[in-house]
Amino acid sequence: MIEKQNLLFELGSEELPPKTLLKLSNALLNGIVQGLNAAELTFTGSKAYATPRRLAVFIENLSTAQPDKTVEKRGPAIQAAFAPDGSPSKAALGFAVSCGTTFEQLERLLTDKGEWLSYTQAVKGQATEHLVPDIIRQSIAGLPIAKRMRWGSFTTEFVRPVHWAVLLYGDSVIDTEILGLKTGAATQGHRFHAPQQITLAKPEDYADALYQQGRVIADLEQRKSIIREAAQQAAAAVNGIAHIEDDLLEEIAALNEWPVPITGTFDPRFLELPPEVLITTMQTNQKYFPVKNTDGGLLANFITFSNIESTNPKSIQQGNERVVTPRLSDAEFFWNQDRKKNLADRVESLSSVVFQESLGTVYDKTKRVQNLAKFIAGHLGVDVELAERAALLAKTDLMTALVGEFGNLQGIMGRYYALADNEPKAIALALEEQYFPKQSGSPTAGSAMGQILAIAEKIDTLAGIFAVGLIPTGDKDPYALRRAALGILRTIIENKLNINIVELTEFAAAQIKTVSGQTAEQSVTADRVIDFIFDRLKGYCLDHGYTADEFDAVITVRPAEPLDFMQRLQAVKAFRQLPEAESLAAANKRIRNILKKSESQPAASVGALLETQEKQLLQAALQSADDIKPLLAQRDYQGTLNRLATLRNDVDAFFDHVMVMTDDLDLRANRLALLNLLSEQFLTCADISKLQS
Repeated sequence: MIEKQNLLFELGSEELPPKTLLKLSNALLNGIVQGLNAAELTFTGSKAYATPRRLAVFIENLSTAQPDKTVEKRGPAIQAAFAPDGSPSKAALGFAVSCGTTFEQLERLLTDKGEWLSYTQAVKGQATEHLVPDIIRQSIAGLPIAKRMRWGSFTTEFVRPVHWAVLLYGDSVIDTEILGLKTGAATQGHRFHAPQQITLAKPEDYADALYQQGRVIADLEQRKSIIREAAQQAAAAVNGIAHIEDDLLEEIAALNEWPVPITGTFDPRFLELPPEVLITTMQTNQKYFPVKNTDGGLLANFITFSNIESTNPKSIQQGNERVVTPRLSDAEFFWNQDRKKNLADRVESLSSVVFQESLGTVYDKTKRVQNLAKFIAGHLGVDVELAERAALLAKTDLMTALVGEFGNLQGIMGRYYALADNEPKAIALALEEQYFPKQSGSPTAGSAMGQILAIAEKIDTLAGIFAVGLIPTGDKDPYALRRAALGILRTIIENKLNINIVELTEFAAAQIKTVSGQTAEQSVTADRVIDFIFDRLKGYCLDHGYTADEFDAVITVRPAEPLDFMQRLQAVKAFRQLPEAESLAAANKRIRNILKKSESQPAASVGALLETQEKQLLQAALQSADDIKPLLAQRDYQGTLNRLATLRNDVDAFFDHVMVMTDDLDLRANRLALLNLLSEQFLTCADISKLQS
């Protein structure tokens, strides 16, 4: 008997949404894999396939049935299983019926908690072919489809109308219905090159049969590789390099089952436009790959992909060239029109754009960001007037036609228009960099003015949205506040800016007023925003190799500057590598516990002591206090902790020979004062008692 066979499921449909094809494919694969695992069906591998007209899943070496197993059911306790006359109780008889047996066939189960009626039953595993259809149906029902549709007289729903379904297990079809379609072994090839049905003999033939007979490359990743290589070859033919972004590459792969490159040209006059405008127009509107020269400048070429091998590829090229020209002409018109009005003249028009219903307009936000930029620039010793000017113009490109057409050019076009208006280069660059970092791992603002504007814009958004109660919950974060908080932290830390995040947040919160004119609860808003930012900081630190207990050691002393926080964290990480670290961490934990639990108060200063060891520790502590002062002034936290590590022997000797909680209350107060002196010295850097051994 064959114990393992391959499984193939394919669902054929009208053209699927290209931007969600990969998401749907992965979700279908994950759903089926999870269903098989839940059913205890074993397999050795799995793979998803996806093209514009199909979603498919291949499962390798899938077991033919669930394993047989023994199920033990526990019934009522023995004391409840019998009536006073010794006959079976209703509960016992009911349990027997539920198990499909008689009372006499029941067993007794003795545990440390008592004795119970029980029944052991051998359950034969179900055949795979009986389980798979429901697993597939449940997986399809769970796909992340925002809006499902119906078609014809069908009552079933899917993202697009479906036309065929393949369900092969080994060399046999699993007969069932999927979305109203009877399953079979026949798939379909390319809509134009091979529209005939292709009958599959077994699941492992799938990809090769589609390629050889159907002119379909079923593997999405394979198509991406083919498209990338073909695009670069086509670009090299015109002495260029294809500009390929991953999102567009994935979308083009999702649009083509048999991708064929086509190289086109456009009027070189359009190269006078900002390159980002041309790139966005070609990528967003036309799904073209732009072509650059070796210096990074654009060439008057593009590369598109056709889903067919045409006998007249020149006509496809010319058709695309005809289509792209009016698109570029529109962009050229917008560019010329936009420059007829200065950015400064667009500031007042921001009053017509709502930022958030309760927080007013973008103009209102602009005035707040101006104040924040002034506040930050003043603390950093940067040109305040320049920062205020940058903040004033920050959102004005929203009112231009090009940004209205292509929202992703916001900031980028601000830079170009500012330069056209003869604004200082520092301001122009800041208008673009205010949106940095644009995504996880991307660069932060590189210029001082850009850093100020990026921080000011994000902290105002955080304070405002928190003030009106729209705090992120779970996965919901419509205002991207988590990204904003992390952007603030990265900008400060990675550019080594000495910014007090607590003062900044309190200043931002103090500015927030709702459209009704009421001032938000400033202290509450500030506290919530600060906690939110430090939560993001924890994630940032963990991602950079620090441990949770190292973070806890620093957060306990609550440094107000993120840069200072990171310097302390680095020092703690280095400290724990020292041979004295474990002993001192334990001693600090002991000191903190003694001080916390003691009903006696430490003396105002350390007075007379009795034992040699405590006198030695006092002298060592007083000397270390003097030694770490200049180190702390220079924020040399690693040097500070290294100096404090030299106290280990004196601390160990103290605890070995001295009883802190002596009956002599004066002596006890002095010893508590000594411990307090030690604790305060370590807390100048971090609470090392938080470090786990």
